[in-house]
Amino acid sequence: MNLRAWLDNLAPRERNLVYLAVALVGIAAVYFAVVMPLKGMNARGAARVEKKAADLAWMQQVAPQVMAARASGGAASTNESLVVLVDRTGREAGLGNSVRDQSPDGERGLRLRLEGAQFDVLVAWLANLQQQYGVSVQAATIDAGPAPGLVNASLTLSHGAPAAP
Repeated sequence: MNLRAWLDNLAPRERNLVYLAVALVGIAAVYFAVVMPLKGMNARGAARVEKKAADLAWMQQVAPQVMAARASGGAASTNESLVVLVDRTGREAGLGNSVRDQSPDGERGLRLRLEGAQFDVLVAWLANLQQQYGVSVQAATIDAGPAPGLVNASLTLSHGAPAAP
């Protein structure tokens, strides 16, 4: 027996209840298929905007220091070895748990392996090393990490200008 015949055999009150139930199921399906995902996207977007606003506020706060460092010649002088400098600044940047291996590379270089590092934090840290301490990236291999936004990186860092290709 087809659906139309089945509906025709129902009493008008029962038929109206079936129509009402179908309408409620349809509304629920639309709600869970469209409205709920949009709410989640909205919340994630708001959190991202809030984080970016906090980043902007921090950048505006440290801008005078960066400008002063640039005016005074760029790299801050430090008596720390490259290994100690990289370890200290990496931990300060929040990359301490991501460092898996460090080994010297010549007289003024360092090879470094990071796993599961936040990409944005890694790039900001490398920029800080270059701008404040004159540490340059000689070579870098960066691969996707275990989750979105995380990377695995092999870096070769050195004091001074980058080597000519």
